[in-house]
Amino acid sequence: MATTPSTTPPAPAPKTNRVGLSVVDYRGGKTTLCAGCGHNAISERIIDAFFEMGIQPERVAKLSGIGCSSKSPAYFMGRSHSFNSVHGRMATVATGAALANHKLVALGVSGDGDTASIGIGGFVHLMRRNLPMIYIIEDNGVYGLTKGQFSATADMGSKLKSGVINELPPIDTCLLAIQLGATFVGRSFSGDKKQLQAMLKAAIAHRGTVMLDVVSPCVTFNDHEGSTKSYKYMKDHEEPLHDVNFVPSFEEIDVEYEEGESVNITMHDGSRIRLHKLEHTYDPTDRIGAVKRIMESKEKDEVLTGVLFLDAQAPSFIEQLNLGEEPLGTLPESQVRPGREVLAEIMESLR
Repeated sequence: MATTPSTTPPAPAPKTNRVGLSVVDYRGGKTTLCAGCGHNAISERIIDAFFEMGIQPERVAKLSGIGCSSKSPAYFMGRSHSFNSVHGRMATVATGAALANHKLVALGVSGDGDTASIGIGGFVHLMRRNLPMIYIIEDNGVYGLTKGQFSATADMGSKLKSGVINELPPIDTCLLAIQLGATFVGRSFSGDKKQLQAMLKAAIAHRGTVMLDVVSPCVTFNDHEGSTKSYKYMKDHEEPLHDVNFVPSFEEIDVEYEEGESVNITMHDGSRIRLHKLEHTYDPTDRIGAVKRIMESKEKDEVLTGVLFLDAQAPSFIEQLNLGEEPLGTLPESQVRPGREVLAEIMESLR
């Protein structure tokens, strides 16, 4: 008996990026975080941003510390280099890794506890050096792994599920980063897919310290009435400074907003971040103005989101140290270990 040929069309080939990879190549392991955790949404945006920018996963070094946030790198770019450091030491380990091989894209993921408490010392020095690195704080205002105590970024007056009120002022990591010298500082919300993804793509193109504080609600311990880092609070109090768009250097730049309605900032590689102003007086290149506007927002119970400060011209730590093109980690021992004669000459010069 004759059979009818199948008319089922073949499955379409997966979409690939400019380096020939599909989005599957940027995925990691299955998440073990709570369903609905904001950290998972951030991981998805990281996957999409690196895929769309065409960054080879093997060119990325993922760094983290301890906490729910620091588990996140396991859930994206499984082919990348990865190092999970001890609590509060991510910034220090990342500094060493970036200096050893500045050809890698350093991506650090930390939490508000890992950064603003035990890790604050390392954070401070990383920000002031302008090390080429993307530093993401997954900020939920609590210690999720140890049953939801307040972290140092919890707002004064916010309430735990147990009813305890926070009486201490918070550390604003964006304010701190701007004052210390970071050259790309932004705040976003894990639930704002468009804004966060555009900011991450711009962060990849930046050649200095990027610090992104992403409010990421903890659905288990900090998503209730009285929390200032819950999904509902963010939806009610988020105040975007601008619509963020990013055009990478490998795409044609052919659309401009009318004069006075947008700010276009050219990045080091020719890419452009386009900020369509919602607040017409805000200038993201004004460090003092950024600090003032963030402090004013506190008085109004606003959570400012967007690119808070950006300086695309400042020299990076790599340039300041004159490290050269070849990464230190790839140099042969003959170049990095001085011989006996060289050491003798140095000692003689010190007599």
